[in-house]
Amino acid sequence: MGTRNILAAFAAGLALGAALPAATALAQPASADIAAAKTVVDAAKAKGIVGEQGDGLLGFVSASSDAQLKAAVATINAGRGDAYRAIAAKTGVSEINAAQAAAQQVIARLPPGYYYRPLDGGWTRK
Repeated sequence: MGTRNILAAFAAGLALGAALPAATALAQPASADIAAAKTVVDAAKAKGIVGEQGDGLLGFVSASSDAQLKAAVATINAGRGDAYRAIAAKTGVSEINAAQAAAQQVIARLPPGYYYRPLDGGWTRK
């Protein structure tokens, strides 16, 4: 499957990923928890504390002792992992390929000043 098809599946998977917490409430955090985590992570990304990684997950650009931020990053990364697994199952690609294709799309849309880390490099400011 080509990158274009994986990216299309990722876009569809984002909708699926958003629905996963409601469908599996016992295994997943509540939608309100995800919304709160996104707010915390978005603020940290704007401050340059958290950035996007080439593996499709969030990472810490600089160390943080903020327990709420660490929990928010873990919540978002868990949701992304669920979405990548669903996309991989739906499209027949590996979870790693689905995650990396998604990362390319997310990194391409980052606003100027935000950080990202490609698979083969260090943190870079866009």
